[in-house]
Amino acid sequence: MRDKTLVLVVLGSTLLLTSGCRSEQPPITENELVRRTQEMMDAVVPGNRGPWEKYFAGDAMYFDEKGHNMDKAALLGDLSPMPAGYSGSIRIVRPLSHIEGATAILSYDMEETETIFGQNMTARYHATDTWMRRNGNWQIVAGQVLRYYEDPAVGAANPKGFADYVGIYELTAGKTLTVYTKDGQLHAQRQDREPEQLLTESGDVYFRKGVEGRTLFRRAAGGQVDALVDRRNNEDIVWRKRR
Repeated sequence: MRDKTLVLVVLGSTLLLTSGCRSEQPPITENELVRRTQEMMDAVVPGNRGPWEKYFAGDAMYFDEKGHNMDKAALLGDLSPMPAGYSGSIRIVRPLSHIEGATAILSYDMEETETIFGQNMTARYHATDTWMRRNGNWQIVAGQVLRYYEDPAVGAANPKGFADYVGIYELTAGKTLTVYTKDGQLHAQRQDREPEQLLTESGDVYFRKGVEGRTLFRRAAGGQVDALVDRRNNEDIVWRKRR
């Protein structure tokens, strides 16, 4: 009886140790998360869905830089090889991570280069993915991508035409904006803010450095400027020219 009890104790201890070893799985590392993410990015150009199928959970949520809300099926359906004459690459840089238990968050920048029939383009994105370990398998359950704003190329300015824009513009009573020239450059200043240079994009369309949106000078039927239009996200705020 004594021997039988000893055997049971030893067997029970062995089972507990085995169970503990199984439950205490080593955590995933930031380097491994980056490696897997880069593997997915390398699969974009050839349209290889394999890594995306492998690393995205079946119930994953994904929000791309265009605002599309996609499940895994839609995400995989959006992957296809680049057409003939197109090539490119996406590089993962500046990763940050928070790994705790069965959850890991990886945040990183993506630097994209694309060549279209010999012409080069670049874009920068920021993404954050949430990985979870389920049944010993790490997969993405949620991902979101944002695109960094980039200023447009500066067009050829026509300083002789700046005189058409110079004047006082009014949003409402007591809220004015002054457009003036200084050292051959065009500037705009609201009464309660610092002046900002208006850079030419094309024709009567201008932009401010580092500011998303456009400044358009609207012309009346006779050709004279009658308003400044502050366009943001395809919506307009109109400042009417007073003098």
